[in-house]
Amino acid sequence: MKHRYDFLFLFDCIDANPNGDPDAGNLPRIDTETGQGLVTDVCIKRKIRDYIDLTGKRAIYVRSRAVLNTQNNEAWEAVSPGTVKTKRNERPDDEKVANKLRDWMCEKYYDVRTFGAVMTNEINCGQVRGPVQISFARSFDPILSQEHSIAVCAARKEGKSIDSQIGLQGRKFTIPYGLYKAQGFVNPFLATQTGFTSDGEDSDLELLFTALENAFQFDQSAARPAGSMNPRALIVFKHDSQLGNAPSHKLFELVTVKKKDAVEVPRAFSDYEVTIDRSGLPAGVEIIERI
Repeated sequence: MKHRYDFLFLFDCIDANPNGDPDAGNLPRIDTETGQGLVTDVCIKRKIRDYIDLTGKRAIYVRSRAVLNTQNNEAWEAVSPGTVKTKRNERPDDEKVANKLRDWMCEKYYDVRTFGAVMTNEINCGQVRGPVQISFARSFDPILSQEHSIAVCAARKEGKSIDSQIGLQGRKFTIPYGLYKAQGFVNPFLATQTGFTSDGEDSDLELLFTALENAFQFDQSAARPAGSMNPRALIVFKHDSQLGNAPSHKLFELVTVKKKDAVEVPRAFSDYEVTIDRSGLPAGVEIIERI
């Protein structure tokens, strides 16, 4: 991989819950000091994994309801068949075997060679530090968390009265609107170590950006109905060297997002202006607007 990449991802949420917090009754995540909404990096990576798994483009290690030890055992069988299973919970003494286990997992599973993985389960395949890292997403303005009561009209059990089983049965949470920004980084040196590819239309890098462009298309649920989560911008900074030609934060600062003058409470992406200061772009850096 000959280039470093930084990217900025904007998405919005309309009348939905972008990322519920299980420690807070599934309320939308929030910065309690500023009131800004948060979406974790793990949540964004989950969208990427699910899209790739759904399309069958690559094999995914951390899938919903997957048994990781079963997949780790496949690596041991491929690299060191017949090894006593009780020994598989330890890191191999032979460095070559340990490296082969990690390489096997990287080669087979897209998310391992992309995001890295801690595979030190009962069956130990070591650890991988991935070349792609994504920050928490943070909304530009404070969000308003709204609580909605849910009523049911059908009973579940025969042995109880119908009246005792219908009516208010729960709650759901939404925000009216939030525009979020996440930042991402692709380390070319780690990409070389894990085998993460960047050249061609079928490369791992191209699939990463495609997944971000389509991450919400197949993620609809009661908490996030169709049209409630939308990618709004994917701005990629491509450096012409592995070390890079400018600090990441300087490139991200070239992108300005602000409310339009007449807007007090934003309720749509059209309430914002997104501008890129191309005059301040350092030499050796190319801007690619994917969205």
